[in-house]
Amino acid sequence: MSGIFRRSGISSKTGMIKTRSLSYSYCAEGKIQFTDLTIQTGEQFLLLGESGSGKTTLVHLLGGLLRSQQGTIEVHGTDITKLSESALDRFRGQHYGFIFQRNHLISALSVEKNLLMAPFLAGLKQDKERVAEVLNQLGIGVKQHAAIRELSLGQAQRVAIARAILNKPSVILADEPTSALDDKNCDRVSDLLMSIAEQNKATLVIATHDQRLKNKIKNLIQL
Repeated sequence: MSGIFRRSGISSKTGMIKTRSLSYSYCAEGKIQFTDLTIQTGEQFLLLGESGSGKTTLVHLLGGLLRSQQGTIEVHGTDITKLSESALDRFRGQHYGFIFQRNHLISALSVEKNLLMAPFLAGLKQDKERVAEVLNQLGIGVKQHAAIRELSLGQAQRVAIARAILNKPSVILADEPTSALDDKNCDRVSDLLMSIAEQNKATLVIATHDQRLKNKIKNLIQL
């Protein structure tokens, strides 16, 4: 699959994320071939395309949520396509933060317990002070002990973002985080994601068909 690959003021050094000859097949007849990518530490990228263009597939491949059938995906110099399932799970937990259109929070648990699952699953120390720090950073510190079912949609969305950045990931991958939002909330969420990524010096990749984000993120891959 060919794409428009536009960058602004970016060097050509070896990047944090690098793909080569990457393709994926859902069936024998349909093969998606992706443009080679090199994404630097701390860059913010937009994967833009209509439904069925392959953007969600690409972001899932980059995050190791799908196994690539051909090609390589290097993150921090590690080819994640060669890792075992257990090693990939550990690598993902320590280096990635994921944000999806649906927040996938556990409604029966408190905000704090939802967030403490992130370091637990990654084999890291659970730190309630870090939970409080991140929630305060996102302006919802008062909701630390609230149940998920007590939150507004916007607050739950911020909790999902908090979970994504709790382990201080070097890569944040977001799949359609704004497509269901009105203009005001689209601006709020996209600005928040960009600000949080910058504050945490994390690479941010957003896959979306939301054309409103084109004016916010200069680095663009059109699928």
